[in-house]
Amino acid sequence: MKRSGTADLPLHYGEVPKWLYERMSRLGLAITEAIVEEYGTAEVLRRLSDPFWFQSLGAVMGMDWHSSGITTSVMGSLKAAVNPHYKELGIYFCGGKGQKSRNTPEELLRFGERTGLNGQALVRSSKLSAKVDNTALQDGFQLYTHSFVVNAEGLWTVVQQGMQRGGTTARRYHWHSDGLASFVEEPHTGICGKNQGQILNLVAKAAQPSRTAMLSMTTENPDRMLREVKRLVMPNHHDVRAKDVDLKRLGSMLWLTQEKQPADFEELLLLEGMGPRTLQSMALVSEIIYGTPSRFTDPARFSFAHGGKDGHPFPVPVKVYDETISILTKAIHRAKVGQSDKLHAIQQLSSLSRKAEQHFVPNDNFDALIEKERRDSWKYGGKTVFGDAKPPDNPQLQLF
Repeated sequence: MKRSGTADLPLHYGEVPKWLYERMSRLGLAITEAIVEEYGTAEVLRRLSDPFWFQSLGAVMGMDWHSSGITTSVMGSLKAAVNPHYKELGIYFCGGKGQKSRNTPEELLRFGERTGLNGQALVRSSKLSAKVDNTALQDGFQLYTHSFVVNAEGLWTVVQQGMQRGGTTARRYHWHSDGLASFVEEPHTGICGKNQGQILNLVAKAAQPSRTAMLSMTTENPDRMLREVKRLVMPNHHDVRAKDVDLKRLGSMLWLTQEKQPADFEELLLLEGMGPRTLQSMALVSEIIYGTPSRFTDPARFSFAHGGKDGHPFPVPVKVYDETISILTKAIHRAKVGQSDKLHAIQQLSSLSRKAEQHFVPNDNFDALIEKERRDSWKYGGKTVFGDAKPPDNPQLQLF
């Protein structure tokens, strides 16, 4: 088991609107089902423990691409959507924000009783991961959310978040059960964030004398040291800028889905509701399911699937969002009965985009792309927390 990374995020307040939360749950369930179908539950846990993939997932779901709210909204929507299907999917979400986080031990004990897993051991892992991030590593962040995800084999992932005391930043911590030998020396594979100055780190190797004295009445045997590996630091600005995105990746995907549209897409284009704009969203969803870890270094790119609830980079295109969910859900259901052609066609979207990148030269129309999405947003049922998107005052000025 190990800490697999962290993310520093601007602290955002507010509620996720019902119209978005319900869609996040449906898309989150479909993505989880697809990953389980292709790779198994252990891969879901591994991906949730990757701060870059997690942020990309939140962005493709239509959340504010850089905000702290991604953590609680993504985990909450997945818990609501996936848990009713535990027997089928073999993965279960516990905990959450505030009081829900304090209910984690009780949930894990009940889970252990139902499955035959050692609930007490799971509770211990939950408590120790929280203690390390909240007490042993005093970096100025106080935990306020703790989610524990476990599969039928007892593998688990922890996603928890702390608020900076007196600051405007939240820090998300990711843990993964794979390979952790000790909670009290080198438990993390990464801590990311801006330099906060000197911190008290009782899980560092140099702190062993102090730790030994403090833990003299426990049975923990520290034998590892802290490392820093996966670091994700999101900027404060709300708008998505060219510097936040790998323009070659984004540009090649847009060129492929809106202009080139090779014959390989025939199966997808025949699906009900699949047009150029939905194809764009499906390509990014495809990458969330099938992409390799190196593909998620620019989470902001995934906001070009379904926009963001605050209007950045553009309003959430509700009609496109619903078409994406419908197409993916139908493909998964076909795969479950042995007809995987549609799911494989969706997989081709991400592989074809990667191939197109090899010869694609980015241009400087990034701002024009966002402007076009905003102008056309009303056509796709665009919504934000501020209201519905409206047609432009002068439709003749639109670029088609």
